[in-house]
Amino acid sequence: MIVVTGATGNVGRPLVQALAAAGEQVTAVSRRPSDASLPVGVRHHPADLTDAASLRPALGGAEALFLLLSGEVLAGADRQSADALLDAARAAGVRRVVLLSSQVSGTRPGSVSHAPLVAYEEAVRASGLDWTILRPSGFHSNAFAWAEPVRTRRTVPAPFGDVALPTVDPEDLAAVAATVLRDGHAHTGRTYVLTGPEPVSPREQAHALAAAVGEPVHFVELGREAARAHLVQFMPEPVADGTLDILGEPTDEERRVSPDVEQLLGRPAGTFADWARRNAPAFR
Repeated sequence: MIVVTGATGNVGRPLVQALAAAGEQVTAVSRRPSDASLPVGVRHHPADLTDAASLRPALGGAEALFLLLSGEVLAGADRQSADALLDAARAAGVRRVVLLSSQVSGTRPGSVSHAPLVAYEEAVRASGLDWTILRPSGFHSNAFAWAEPVRTRRTVPAPFGDVALPTVDPEDLAAVAATVLRDGHAHTGRTYVLTGPEPVSPREQAHALAAAVGEPVHFVELGREAARAHLVQFMPEPVADGTLDILGEPTDEERRVSPDVEQLLGRPAGTFADWARRNAPAFR
């Protein structure tokens, strides 16, 4: 049995599908009471990861746990809450844990915005469980934030238009997670950095979206303050500031393409253009 938290999101949903298709027993955990779109045979359990006790019923009989923590969970997370969640897993007999963290946990370990993920990484390593940590770069799917202006105005408004980063396809993350969860012993004690195959700038993403929808899409450069005013509407100020720091002044490591996705999957990581074509209906 493999328990997948965050099971209805951009990574969790394809992960559940991949595991079920491979014949694994899967319990899908999310805050929603049910999700009819889960594959046949997948058990669903509603839980709030801010309350470790709510997860315990899902863990019975499980060998492995995939931890994907929402922004809401991370907003109140610290080492104590991380330890409580992992204690519940260990008490239930879980032997392996795979944590979806962030590349920033390695490149900016002192970042206030990513301190909760650093705390979770530390707790996972000290848990006594077999562990693997996945550190993705930014997601291709962050471009969904532009869906409304692309649909209505054919524009992509964003800061730092020519700063390129190797964003990654969430479906590649799901495929990597499925590989690691199904063959855990080969990946115990490993930390993988997961990026796309090439750096891509917001301006280049706008061009890719234009090709996907078959109409011109114009890039509109935002200043940092305008971008910050938008971001703080749906994320805490320290997270917004940390995000803009990464987008505007990435480190050399944050610009670098990692080989880990290709090495783990035996194929190249998917490009942003591929993702845009696959998700074109959201932008039309």
